[in-house]
Amino acid sequence: MPRPLLILIAIIVAILMAMIALSTVDTEVAPTTVRKAMLNEAQPR
Repeated sequence: MPRPLLILIAIIVAILMAMIALSTVDTEVAPTTVRKAMLNEAQPR
């Protein structure tokens, strides 16, 4: 096999391995309460 083809295959395999490794990382963030100002008409009574 020609050397450029081997380098290309190695790069593709490295990218695929990186994608698989990153897909297994736990990135879940706990939900947070969002507070925002309400207009006077929308305030509960």
